[in-house]
Amino acid sequence: VQLVESGGGLAQPGGSLRLSCAASGFTFSRYAMRWFRQVPGPERELVAAIASAGDNTNYADSVKGRFTISRDNAKNTVYLQMNSLKPEDTAVYYCNAPGVVNIHGIWGRGTPVTVSS
Repeated sequence: VQLVESGGGLAQPGGSLRLSCAASGFTFSRYAMRWFRQVPGPERELVAAIASAGDNTNYADSVKGRFTISRDNAKNTVYLQMNSLKPEDTAVYYCNAPGVVNIHGIWGRGTPVTVSS
């Protein structure tokens, strides 16, 4: 049972990145998925969430209109398309599957995103 994120890296302000999270070991299509991000400190910020069928999405106010979460249940993968990136988007981005194994779900190891000129 695991989640593996990829796609992070360095982007310029105004640029784009696409994160991917590949799931394995559980029935991916039955679970909602979420993306969080964390800057140095104890708190992780919920960035976006998507329902199991992909028919309902939610976003943090700070990313609305710039980020898009999507999923491909045939590929057991969830994506986060990040456009119009800002320096304040710099963080480690984590994928989460709530309800898998326990109520809090499982987490990937994260992929770092740096937005800088």
